[in-house]
Amino acid sequence: MDQADVRQRAGASHDRTPSPTLAECFTRGWADSAQAAPALSGAAYAAERRARLSARFPGERIVVPAGGLKTRSNDFDYAFRPHSAFLHLTAEEGACAVPDSVLVLEPTGSGHEAAVFTRPRSPRGRGPDGTEFYRDRRYGEFWVGRRRTLAETSDALGLTVLPRDGLERALASPVPTRVVRGQDTLVDAVVPAAAKEESELLAFLAESRLVKDEWEVEQMRAAVDHTVAAFHDVADELPTAVRLARGERWIEGTFNRRARLEGYGLGFETIAAAGAHACVLHWTRNDGAVRDGELLLLDAGVETDTCYTGDVTRTLPIGGRFTDAQRRVYDLVHAAQTAAIATLRPGARFGDFHDAATRVIADGLDAWGLRPGGSGPHDRSLYGRYTVCGTGHMLGLDCHDCAGARSSAYLDGVLEPGHVLTVEPGLYFQPDDLTIPAFLRGIGVRIEDDFLITADGAVCLSSALPRAADEVEAWVIAARSGSSGRR
Repeated sequence: MDQADVRQRAGASHDRTPSPTLAECFTRGWADSAQAAPALSGAAYAAERRARLSARFPGERIVVPAGGLKTRSNDFDYAFRPHSAFLHLTAEEGACAVPDSVLVLEPTGSGHEAAVFTRPRSPRGRGPDGTEFYRDRRYGEFWVGRRRTLAETSDALGLTVLPRDGLERALASPVPTRVVRGQDTLVDAVVPAAAKEESELLAFLAESRLVKDEWEVEQMRAAVDHTVAAFHDVADELPTAVRLARGERWIEGTFNRRARLEGYGLGFETIAAAGAHACVLHWTRNDGAVRDGELLLLDAGVETDTCYTGDVTRTLPIGGRFTDAQRRVYDLVHAAQTAAIATLRPGARFGDFHDAATRVIADGLDAWGLRPGGSGPHDRSLYGRYTVCGTGHMLGLDCHDCAGARSSAYLDGVLEPGHVLTVEPGLYFQPDDLTIPAFLRGIGVRIEDDFLITADGAVCLSSALPRAADEVEAWVIAARSGSSGRR
């Protein structure tokens, strides 16, 4: 009994074994449903990435699984999203990706031959898998929808495509092999672990995503454009959110609706943090009220159909006007972001923008008389009490993209044309922090934009959203009055 059958028997309360007569019925009367599958827009770029991977590891087999389904509850799974390395090397789209697919680069005398092992369409017949179509709740097309044929997938990806059941045999020959481990139980079982070699592969795969090619830049522009549109949707919905007991959920749903309409979904769970919740860096509970007079910190990103994501944050005065204390904090964070943006250029250290933002915030707070270390010498590092995290990160297929890269190539490296990154300083004054005046407690502000490094400097991909306090106020007031022109 296979795993899918076990799941069916254990958890499918409304799944019934068909009678022999009905089972026979499923074996006939099906039309030819083959479809044309034009090459995906990124397929040629993915081929170039595979060529660089081949050159880096000559004579070795490389195995990159897409990953599989993960159970949410009993016989329901989370939505499938392939591993980012698999996406990068195939240019597959999220909605068409098939769980348990595996990319294999097999070494040849002159490089590698690439093939994807995947599930073919659910057969309609009397063969060993003939009941999958209507009996398999995880993979049967009656349950989850049509897959491409192997030939259609080959046409779409520009790759050799083979049935998944041939994978174990393909991995059996004694060839030095590096794998992305922890994504496919069969791959992990068949290929002996090699920690050093696998670590080197993961680092290379992460670093190969640092510089975006022109197709990837198009995907990033689209992701950010959709994200910006969703922020405007949220501003328009503030009056409704204020009237609801859990207005944060309305904000979350408003953003998420745009994400599903325009792309594959969310790049990460939406942070819709009103009031003191804005002081929680990753507030995703989103069950609080949205009140006039308080701030809403919205940190969210739309993921495109190709799984590239935006990541933008705005802190909005819910009623349309900042209070004096809110404005004071907002202006300092805005000044810090402006200073950080000014450092973005090819050849600059990745850490320069963080250092610039930190200096502005530390000096600003010191000028307010805030010294978390007491009255001793001015120590900027102590202001981490109010900021905690860094000021930005690489962005791409993952929100925090390229995290597996070596420090020398990323955190301690320099910016290059083609890098896409966020700049997101913030100040978070916890509601119970006795080191700050009472009027500042419970105020959290973050401003985040997405930037493409070019030969000439940096382009703000999210520039269509207001950033300065006066502009933000005008935006919210116009949206609340229905004069934004977007309804």
